[in-house]
Amino acid sequence: MKTNKMLNLKVIKGVLIKKMNKLEDLNLKELNYFSGSQTFSKISLYPNVKLTEGIMYVAENGYSWVVTDCLAILKFKLGKEDFVSIKLIVENEKAEIVYTNGNEKVLYKQKYDWTNAKKNLNLYYTNETLMLSSEY
Repeated sequence: MKTNKMLNLKVIKGVLIKKMNKLEDLNLKELNYFSGSQTFSKISLYPNVKLTEGIMYVAENGYSWVVTDCLAILKFKLGKEDFVSIKLIVENEKAEIVYTNGNEKVLYKQKYDWTNAKKNLNLYYTNETLMLSSEY
C-alpha cells in the first residue's frame, strides 16, 4: 500500500481510494487555481499514465470515480488515440462522460444514472498524461 500524504490518497492493489478523514469539496472550489503541473502522480494499475496536480485534486474531492473510469476507457477502449478530450456533463443527479478526438468527433460515451457530482469537467489526455483542460 502506497500513500500520497500530500493529497491524502491511498493506492491499494492499483486502485485509487480516498481516505475519509476530511470533507469532500464536490463543488471543486479551488479548480480554477490549476494552470499547469510541476509534479505528476501515478497509480500502479496504470503505471505509464501520469496524473497532474489538478487531476489529483479532483480525485481527492469526490470525483475519483471519474478519474478511474476515464483511465479504464482510455486504456481499454481508446488506447490508440494520441489526443482525447473528455467532458463530464452533470445534470439532475445524472452524468455522462463524453470522449472526443478534440474536434468534436465522439469516440465513446458513458452514462451514469446517478451521481453526487456537482461540477462539469473538461479533461485532456495526451502523451500518456491525464490533465485538466486548464493544465494543457
